[in-house]
Amino acid sequence: MVLGHAIPGMVAAKERTAADRPNILFLFADDQRGDTIAALGNPIIRTPNLDRLCRAGISFNRAYMQGGFNGATCVPSRAMLLSGQSLFHVDEKLLRDETWPAAFGCAGYTTFMTGKWHNGARSLPESFQIARSIFSGGMTNPLKASLSDLKNGELTPPHPVSQHACAVFADEAIRFLREHKGGPFLCYVPFDAPHDPHIVPDDFPVRYDTDQIPLPPNFLPRHPFDNGEMKIRDEVLLPHPRSPAAVRQMIADYYRYISYLDMLVGRVLDALEASPYAKNTIVVFSADSGVARGSHGLIGKQNLYEHSIGVPLIIDGAGIPAGKRTDAMCYLHDVFPTLGARCGVSPPPKSEGMDLTATLRDPRHAARPDLLFAYQNVQRAIETPEWKLIRYPKADRIQLFNLKNDPYEIHDLADRPEYAAKLSELSELLKKRMIAAEEP
Repeated sequence: MVLGHAIPGMVAAKERTAADRPNILFLFADDQRGDTIAALGNPIIRTPNLDRLCRAGISFNRAYMQGGFNGATCVPSRAMLLSGQSLFHVDEKLLRDETWPAAFGCAGYTTFMTGKWHNGARSLPESFQIARSIFSGGMTNPLKASLSDLKNGELTPPHPVSQHACAVFADEAIRFLREHKGGPFLCYVPFDAPHDPHIVPDDFPVRYDTDQIPLPPNFLPRHPFDNGEMKIRDEVLLPHPRSPAAVRQMIADYYRYISYLDMLVGRVLDALEASPYAKNTIVVFSADSGVARGSHGLIGKQNLYEHSIGVPLIIDGAGIPAGKRTDAMCYLHDVFPTLGARCGVSPPPKSEGMDLTATLRDPRHAARPDLLFAYQNVQRAIETPEWKLIRYPKADRIQLFNLKNDPYEIHDLADRPEYAAKLSELSELLKKRMIAAEEP
């Protein structure tokens, strides 16, 4: 763990008064698409608590995780978030370099987490001072989960829980907010919802009628070609061809899980509002990735379409305009650099993320001019505010979409002669960005 910046971080924090050192409450979902919040345009789903967060702060329409070099994309996604590093440089185990939570701790913040930790047990105490009810793994039946606590620098042996794991995580966050006795804090709550299996308590009252669930606008029974990752675990959750009825049922279960998560988010937000920290806390809600759920004939997240790399990102806090949306493009690994800038925390030496403070002040302010994405060695993509090119090097295929006119990526323009110049332009930009990312 590199700690060379710890002293500058402490100085930066001490230069700020107690009143302007905000607390951070970071709520993080697992596999939640960016289009699954009612206030942001989904007419079917019920998310009253995420809706109130949208009304209180800024929602990013174009926030993304950068991809992954293995099928469990949540591992690199979480590593990128916590380190501020890009996909091409990040250590997925979070042991090589200092993380942002560690930097917050060095700057005088109490750092706490509860929830899913998917980057290796050894790295947890390197990032957080306090951790309770930790699920160390990728997926599980949340009603039968086994959780650990951080004691003496190590995770205890897992113990079974008597209620839904995500309810335990919410309870632990609420307990932290009630018991914390002063000084700024970073409270990080990575839920395991709505990752499959889509299991919620039987008595949760919100249910969705599958007959009322519309298919995604870009639904296909099959993906039109082999994208290089058609047999991975996520893609065999439903048989080919995708049945409309089966997809509707999966979406209904997925939406119900999101509504359950929304209820838990509401409990944590209520606890924050009842605490002494309500007026001086930045609240962030986001997710590690999206998922296809029938879009483009796919089910999982091992692709570079908008539905799988796009994530919700809502930021609320003092000085942030309420009820606004922004089209500024950003990565997940831009979030902690932004929080650090607002809290007077110096960045870890290897952090690459962009400070989005200007966009938080004015939602019309652009962020990144273009975005590079990658999945394994089988997919690469470049995206600008209007256009997107996806390259499949193993399949020798290219797709070109005008996102402004075709946000669901339905109409591939790559073979249209009138778009040859745009195809060439984006291909060159992709090559340039790949070289800049130090990718061979």
